[in-house]
Amino acid sequence: MLTLDISSTLAKAITPSMGIPDAEMSGLRTSMKKHVEDWLKERSAGDHAWSMDPYDKKTIQRVREAAMAAKGHGIKTVLWIGIGGSGLGPKVIQEAFETPDTMQFIVVDTIDPAALLQILSIVEWKTTLIVIASKSGDTLEPMSAFFLFWEHLCSQRKLKPKDHVIAVTDSQKGTLHEFCVNNDIPMLPIPDGVGGRYSIFTPIGLLPLALLDGDVAAFVRGAKEMDTLCQSTSLSENPAAQLAATQFLLDTRRGYPVRVIMPYSVRMQSLARWNQQLIAESLGKTETANPIPVAAIGTQDQHSLLQQWMAGPRKSWHLFLRELEKPRLNVPEDVAPEWKEIAGKSFGTLLDACYEGTSRALTSAKRPHATISLTRLDASHLGQLFFLLLTEVVLLGKLYRIDPYGQPAVEVGKQITKQLLSRGRLE
Repeated sequence: MLTLDISSTLAKAITPSMGIPDAEMSGLRTSMKKHVEDWLKERSAGDHAWSMDPYDKKTIQRVREAAMAAKGHGIKTVLWIGIGGSGLGPKVIQEAFETPDTMQFIVVDTIDPAALLQILSIVEWKTTLIVIASKSGDTLEPMSAFFLFWEHLCSQRKLKPKDHVIAVTDSQKGTLHEFCVNNDIPMLPIPDGVGGRYSIFTPIGLLPLALLDGDVAAFVRGAKEMDTLCQSTSLSENPAAQLAATQFLLDTRRGYPVRVIMPYSVRMQSLARWNQQLIAESLGKTETANPIPVAAIGTQDQHSLLQQWMAGPRKSWHLFLRELEKPRLNVPEDVAPEWKEIAGKSFGTLLDACYEGTSRALTSAKRPHATISLTRLDASHLGQLFFLLLTEVVLLGKLYRIDPYGQPAVEVGKQITKQLLSRGRLE
């Protein structure tokens, strides 16, 4: 089971003026108990649909069958077309599970023509599967890229497009759904009430996992295990409530609005960006107070941002992500004498030392930070982590009194873009 350590955000570690006093954390116990109880009542009434996705056995089975069919057709490359949660979620899965022995997994989350041309130059259509992930089919970036790849696929006259395309979309309506019906394209459902950034336990996350030979059963089991913990009304026993309380108090009582999400693992760098989107789109809806998420990566950003974090304005706190068990790879014994302290040591040990160095340095400067540790980066622990962070956002919505669903400001930009394009070419 993953663990959450908030000790370095507390007053006893970094002084009462910089950290959270016990009295303030205790003062939230009653509020958090009510918020968790309300969340559970709302789920029983059919709200928070995403939280029930790990229990959807029918959809899980359909995902497994779709993955088996793709492998049966000799698919070796997946072009996954999606943006926002429909692209970042699959990107997290790719980073964690793609190996030289799995399918090649390419996430297409851009309309940069140079990038699209590069992808087209390497595609072998006979062994490629296109997955278009868009609930409505109304989002410009994925749909324009899809139509490009669809045209090239259809030009391969010896291939049956329906054997090389899957749509992950609304099961009943939408422009993409209609296109798939008209073109005999197989579909997997995104349930009603589940938006893109909350969709990781739908086929948006399950299908990439199945295609990359990940353990789908372990993934949803991990989510269910975390769900059990997150239903506890005890603040000390509910990791999502504890993380939400820490975020809220650091922001509203100690003036740390910026949350730096920083994995010490390249295989979790897109997890930081996924959580960045989850918080920004869910809670970035008021000019008074809400978390400001920033994705970073260790150790690289020790060398680009640590100076700012250590000596700049006290506006940010850190949430570190770690995997404790790592692949085994050692520094050679034969190194220059000046580097004898690293001779023969594992790179995992070096990475851990860098994390410890950064976290202790922040503590010495009275800068708050918390750490989520995964025993290993496998399907079960990843399922736990996703469910934890999703639940945290719901509870943060209650603490900040912000509806965590919908993204009205984003829709404004989409409408302006469509108006510009409808007037004719911009070139």
